[in-house]
Amino acid sequence: MADEKLNTGPEAAKTEEAPAPGAADPARSEAPAPEHQPEQAEPAEPGDVIISADQIDALMADKRRAARAEVEKAETPPEQEAGAPATEHPAAEKGEPEKPRRGRPPKSEKAEHTEAESEKTPKKAGPRKGRPSKADKAAHGEAQPSKRDKLSRSGGKAPEAPAPPDAGKSAPTMEAAPPEQAPQEPAVPPRPVEEGKLVYLKLSELHPFHTFRPHPFKVRDDAKMQETVESIKLNGVMVPGLARPEKDGNGYEIVAGHRRCRGSELAGLEEMPFIVRDMTDHEAVEAMKDSNKQRDQTLPSELAALLDLEVEDIKHQGGRLKGVAEGDVGKRSVEIVGNAHGMNYKKVMRYLRLNHLVPELINKVDDKKMGFMPAVELSYIKPKNQRLIAVSIDGEQASPSLAQAKQLRELDKEGKLNGDVIDGILSEKKKEDRGVIISMAELEKYFGKEVTPAKMKEQIMTLLDEWKEKQPPELAKAPKKMEKDK
Repeated sequence: MADEKLNTGPEAAKTEEAPAPGAADPARSEAPAPEHQPEQAEPAEPGDVIISADQIDALMADKRRAARAEVEKAETPPEQEAGAPATEHPAAEKGEPEKPRRGRPPKSEKAEHTEAESEKTPKKAGPRKGRPSKADKAAHGEAQPSKRDKLSRSGGKAPEAPAPPDAGKSAPTMEAAPPEQAPQEPAVPPRPVEEGKLVYLKLSELHPFHTFRPHPFKVRDDAKMQETVESIKLNGVMVPGLARPEKDGNGYEIVAGHRRCRGSELAGLEEMPFIVRDMTDHEAVEAMKDSNKQRDQTLPSELAALLDLEVEDIKHQGGRLKGVAEGDVGKRSVEIVGNAHGMNYKKVMRYLRLNHLVPELINKVDDKKMGFMPAVELSYIKPKNQRLIAVSIDGEQASPSLAQAKQLRELDKEGKLNGDVIDGILSEKKKEDRGVIISMAELEKYFGKEVTPAKMKEQIMTLLDEWKEKQPPELAKAPKKMEKDK
C-alpha cells in the first residue's frame, strides 16, 4: 500500500487511466472459461498481439471500402465535392451594399447610360471643338471677307499659288518609327539529314514514337534495363537508333531505339548515335514494327496496341494500300492485319478490345493474374466499375472466370453493378467452363492452311475414337456408367 501511495506522478495516473491492451476486462473475467482452453507452455510476452481470422476479414473489408471510396472520389466531379454552388449575390443576402462591378458594363447598363446622356445634351451643338477647319487654317487670325470679289463673281480663276511642300499631309507624329524586324526564318532540324550516315543527336531533341498512336511497346526500368545501362557505361551505344525529322522541324521522332535512348539517359549521356531518314507515316510504322520483331516476349497490352496502330495505318492509306497484296485490297483492315500476324479477324477484334481496359485491369492481364477471355468481357464495362472490379480482385485474391465476367457485364449494362455485388460474385466458387477453344493457328500446325474447319473436326473425332479404343477396359467403361447415373 505504501508503494501505491508513493506512485502519484503523471506516469502513474496515465497507467491507471489507460489499461494495458492485454489486460482483461473485469466484466468479461466473470464469464466462465471455455472447456477446452489450450494450455500455454509459457506466458505470452507483453508485446504479443493475437488477431483472429474474423478480425483479419474485417480489416480486409475496411481496406476494400477505403479503395472503393477512392474510386468514387476520383469519378466524382469537383463541383459536387465542393457541395452546393455559391449564390451569385452573397452580399445582397447579408444586407451589405453590392460592390460596383469592374470591367466593361453589361449591354443593358450601357444602353441606359447612352439614353441618359442624349437627354442631357442639347440638340444644337456649340462651336466645333478639336481640329480647326481648312478655312481657319488658311487664314489664322484674319477676318473673312463678307462679299466675294469681282474675280470670283465673274467666274474666273485665281492664279494658283505654289503649294507648300507639306501640304495635304498630316502633321508629323512625335512617336519614333518602330525598328525594322528581320523576317523570321523557318525552324530547321538542328542536324542535317544524310541518308545512311551516322549522326549524334542530343537526347533533348528526341521525341518518342507518336505516329497515329503512342509507341505500343513499353520501356520499363527493370533488371534488363539496368543491364543495358551498365553495357552503355562500359562500351557505349553499339547499335545506332533510327529516327526521322519532325514535321514542324523541331527535333526528331524515334522510330527504333527507345530502350537504348532510355538507357543512355540513365547512364548520364547527352547524345546518342542515330541514322536519320525522311520517311512517310506508313514507312515509319513498318520500320517500327520490323525493329521490334525480335523481342523475347510481347505482352498482351503491347500486341493490342500494335494491332490498333496497324489498323489505323491502313485506314489512313485510303484506297491505295501500300505493301498489301492485290487480293487483300477489298478485305477489311482487321483481316489484313490478322493475316500479317497469323490470326483470324475475330482474334484481332478481341485484342483490340483490350485497349478499352483501365490500367489496373490491363496490368493484371500482362502479369497473368487474369485470363484473356474474361478481360475481353470486362472491357465492355464502364471504366468506373472496372476500377471497382480491380479493387475486388485484389481483396478477394481471385480473378473472375469467363462466366463471372459475363455476369458482371450484364449487370453493368442494367445499371445494377456496385462494389458489394462485385464482391458477392467473385467470392462464389468458380464453375469450370465446359467449352474448349482451340485457335486456327494451333490447328494449322497439324493440318496445314489448306484443310477446312469441317475436315479438321472430322479428323479430330476419328483420332479420338482410335485413341479411345486403345484405352484399358476400365477407362472405356467409365463413360457408360456416367450415362446410366444421369
